[in-house]
Amino acid sequence: MRPVVRPLLAEFLGTFALVFIGGGAVVVDAAKGGALGLTGIALAHAGVLAVMASAAMSISGAHFNPAITFAVWMTDRIGTGRAGLYVVTQLAAGILAALAVKGLAPAMAGDVTSYGVPRIAGDITLTSAILIEAVLTLFLASAVFGTGVSPEAPRVGGFAIGLTLLGNILVGGPLTGAAMNPSRAFGPALVANDWHGHAAFWIGPLLGAAVAAIVWGKVLLPLKNGEEGRGKREEH
Repeated sequence: MRPVVRPLLAEFLGTFALVFIGGGAVVVDAAKGGALGLTGIALAHAGVLAVMASAAMSISGAHFNPAITFAVWMTDRIGTGRAGLYVVTQLAAGILAALAVKGLAPAMAGDVTSYGVPRIAGDITLTSAILIEAVLTLFLASAVFGTGVSPEAPRVGGFAIGLTLLGNILVGGPLTGAAMNPSRAFGPALVANDWHGHAAFWIGPLLGAAVAAIVWGKVLLPLKNGEEGRGKREEH
């Protein structure tokens, strides 16, 4: 039981922290008249992800994101059953985190921001939002593969992943809300019953994650032991 519970609990805590702090930052910013601003909101997301990813990397891989789990699954580095459990856990954590934001944050600001639901700008089409989310998620998944999944990864913990999230939010936040993570969007959307443009926060991240999985899985990640042996035999 414990070998299964450990990674699931790590995924729950990491996802809960990301959605609670990220969504909470959006609500607090609205409640305090923009005191945090885009930079403050981006730093809140990036900081909590960096710390929680560093804490959970050796336990669960620190996905905290169904799109990242999907990408890792595509490269055969997590089984289908465990990947499914990860996704269910991540979505549940996102819902409970959004409920916590609703219960603890200022009510009026919570209602206005839908408890941190990512917002697509009025001049951005749904197709453009999907593509923006896909590109941002490609960068995020690449950071995960390069610094977390790869056995050649530098020992930087989750800080490179957090820095990638920081840059992505600074660029994409005003355009799509820069969710890059279905659980980050789904929890607040469910609690607020606000589904405007919600498809972009599933299609975009999954598309970007798939591209990252192909690029890293086929080219950039070092070969696994069995693949390396087969490659040597084919060369001869």
